[in-house]
Amino acid sequence: MEFLIVIGIIVLLAVIVGIYLWSTYNGLVTLNVRVDEAWSDITVQLKRRADLIPNLIETVKGYAAHEKGVFEAVTKARAESLSAGSPAEAAVAENHMQSALKSIFAVAEAYPQLQASQNYLQLQGELVDTEDKIQASRRFYNGGVRELNTKIKIFPNTLFVRGLGFSEREFFEVSDSAAIAEPPRVQF
Repeated sequence: MEFLIVIGIIVLLAVIVGIYLWSTYNGLVTLNVRVDEAWSDITVQLKRRADLIPNLIETVKGYAAHEKGVFEAVTKARAESLSAGSPAEAAVAENHMQSALKSIFAVAEAYPQLQASQNYLQLQGELVDTEDKIQASRRFYNGGVRELNTKIKIFPNTLFVRGLGFSEREFFEVSDSAAIAEPPRVQF
């Protein structure tokens, strides 16, 4: 009889450990997919912004043909943003993009007739909307990364999750957070 009790306890412990491993694994898979989805949202918004920028440049170029250096900087920052493959690369590209956009809006401020252009105002509005969406996507992504990294680091998960193929993800952090605190705006 005692032998059956010992076997029963061992089976019960094995079932409890199995359920724990199963639920932990499924939770990690869910969080991993959520982080991947959030990163995808960021790349969609970065692509949207990159698609808007050539239109904005062409609109501004019509008024400020002699500001060639500004346009080259924006074009270079756009290319860098499109080629970023990781959160760290995207953060560096984001810093360059913010600087370039500030330059182009500074040029726009020097041309009052440009500020009255309906095309320019529409493009600027879309760009501001896109910047807001990028910021929201970054927050969602970083929240997912925080949850995933926390679950990976919690004891006893930390003992076995790396063996299951899970690893910590990097946050999408921009080194100059003041540069991206608000979307670029032109003051009329």
